[in-house]
Amino acid sequence: MSRIQACFAELKQQNRAALVTFVTAGDPDYATAMRIFKGLPAAGADVIELGMPFTDPMADGPAIQLANIRSLKNGQTLAKTLQMVAEFRQDNQHTPVVLMGYFNPIHHYGVPRFIADAKAAGVDGLIIVDLPPEHNNVFCDPAQAAGLDFIRLTTPTTDDLRLPTVLNNSSGFVYYVSVAGVTGTGSATMEHIEEAVARLRRHTELPVCIGFGIRTPEHAANIARLADGAVVGSAFVDLVEKASNADEAVSGVLTLCRAIADGVHYARD
Repeated sequence: MSRIQACFAELKQQNRAALVTFVTAGDPDYATAMRIFKGLPAAGADVIELGMPFTDPMADGPAIQLANIRSLKNGQTLAKTLQMVAEFRQDNQHTPVVLMGYFNPIHHYGVPRFIADAKAAGVDGLIIVDLPPEHNNVFCDPAQAAGLDFIRLTTPTTDDLRLPTVLNNSSGFVYYVSVAGVTGTGSATMEHIEEAVARLRRHTELPVCIGFGIRTPEHAANIARLADGAVVGSAFVDLVEKASNADEAVSGVLTLCRAIADGVHYARD
C-alpha cells in the first residue's frame, strides 16, 4: 500500500477528510520554503502537494504564477525540488508528498532520470497538469511502474463520456478542479460540489479531493463533509507573497494551516 493509499485508508477509519496543502517549492527562497514544508504536517496537513516551479504555469492564477517567478529568480530548479523532498524525508516518513506541475521541466530533466530520482527522494505521487491520458505511455505508465501514484485532474467540463478516459490508470486520489478557471479565482457552490462528487463516485473508487478556491476553515469544512479531501493552495501562497520576512511567511502559512485543518478534521463531528 502506498503512503497515499495508507493515508486515506486511515482517515476513512477515523471518518474524516484529508487536508491537502499546496506550496510552491523554493518560494520565496529555498530555506524559507523548507521551513514551511517541514512545518505543514504538525500544522495539520495530511498530504502535501509541492509545486515544481515553471516559467509558464498556464493553469495557475496570479498568486501561484508570482510564486513560480519568485522561486525561479532565487535559483530553484527541479533538482533542488527533489532535494527538498529528500531533506523532508530525513524527519518524516509518514506524510505523502505529491509533486504538482507541468511536463516541460520533466521532459528537459529526462523522464527515466526524473522517475528514478523522485522515487529515491521519497516522492509518492505526481500531478502533471498538461499531460492528457492519451500520452500515458510517455510518463504515467513508467511512473506507476516505478511505484509513483499518478493523480488526475477532473473539471466541471469533464463529461461522463470523457471521464473513463481521464481516470484510466489514475491512482492515489482524484483531484476535482471545482471551477472552470485558474487557481485562486472564485469558488463553486456546495450544490455543484455535491453533484460533482456523486458523479465522480459513480466512475471511480479512488478518494475524491476538491480544490481551487478554498480559503477559509468554514469553506474547507463544508468541502470535507462532501468529499474525501480539501485542497488549499493559493491562500497559503498569498501569505508568502505578503510577508515582510521569512519568519512572517512561515508563521502565517502554518497558522492558517492549523485553522483550516481544524475545520477539515472536525467537519463531520
